[in-house]
Amino acid sequence: MTFPRVGKFIIIFFAFAFILAALRGYQLYLYIFNENVKTEHALIIPEGATYNQVVDSLQANDIILNYKAFHWVSKKKNYPESVKPGRYLLRENMNTNQIVNKLRAGEQDPVNVIFSNARFKQEMAGKVSRHIQADSLSILELFNDTARIREWGFTQETYKAMFIPNTYQFYWTTDASEFAERMKKEFDRFWNEDRREKAESIGLTPVEVTTLASIVQEETAKKEELSRVAGLYINRLNRGMPLQADPTVKFAVGDFSLRRILNVHLETDSPYNTYLYAGLPPGPVNFPEVSAIEAVLSYEEHKYLYMVAREDFSGYHNFATTLAEHNRNANKYRAALDKLRIYK
Repeated sequence: MTFPRVGKFIIIFFAFAFILAALRGYQLYLYIFNENVKTEHALIIPEGATYNQVVDSLQANDIILNYKAFHWVSKKKNYPESVKPGRYLLRENMNTNQIVNKLRAGEQDPVNVIFSNARFKQEMAGKVSRHIQADSLSILELFNDTARIREWGFTQETYKAMFIPNTYQFYWTTDASEFAERMKKEFDRFWNEDRREKAESIGLTPVEVTTLASIVQEETAKKEELSRVAGLYINRLNRGMPLQADPTVKFAVGDFSLRRILNVHLETDSPYNTYLYAGLPPGPVNFPEVSAIEAVLSYEEHKYLYMVAREDFSGYHNFATTLAEHNRNANKYRAALDKLRIYK
């Protein structure tokens, strides 16, 4: 009778052990393959971050549902010793295995970078540095790298022309040097044979087109006026007339908020002051967008030589072919400014 009873306990023991093993196996299966993202989030892992810092960031942003599962899978896949920096988008349908595999392999998700509406290099650097690892100071230092600037065919004044505002995809780990190299490739890609031929037909180089485009962009916020304004300045260049472009004075003064350009501003001795110096300024006064560059390349042909903002402050301009007509338009605008007590 003893043997059967022992055998019965053995059977019960192994059955119980099997059930426990099955339950544990099922638990581990869920650890690996259950969805484990609570909140979709772009996780940033800095250079040199540790596994514990990654976990802290996950917790701070309330991303993971089951941290036991994350720790178990991470340990099995040796992720604590394989942390890689980058930006990783963790989506709600991802399971723990997918999360750890993505982080361990360093499979970053790119980020869209755009730096439109930037006038000064400091503004551009600040806009870009919000999206990639490179800080604004390291991006600004690019403009002091005279050897590379010269190697790529620019001067420190024209180097702005290489950075064409658009939507670009970068990995977060991009440093300043890699950013510059990408911008050079984009510049070369943008200035294809067709655009270079258009520039040549106008009598300008790509950099000169960009310089003029920067002025055109500052002159009007109305897209439908861009090509007309471009045509006006082309007319002045072709006649050997000074551009007398207010944006170049604002750049020389360092104040784009000016509503009125006064005589004291016009007397600013700067090669960018196109009231004092004929021709194009040494380089762009901002980072012109593609629409402004295209407006110069496809400028409107007309006989206008003068322009001034409309007195209704609509953002549009009155164009004129003669100085007398222009003076009448300018007087209307000055009277409107006086009426609103706008003196600077």
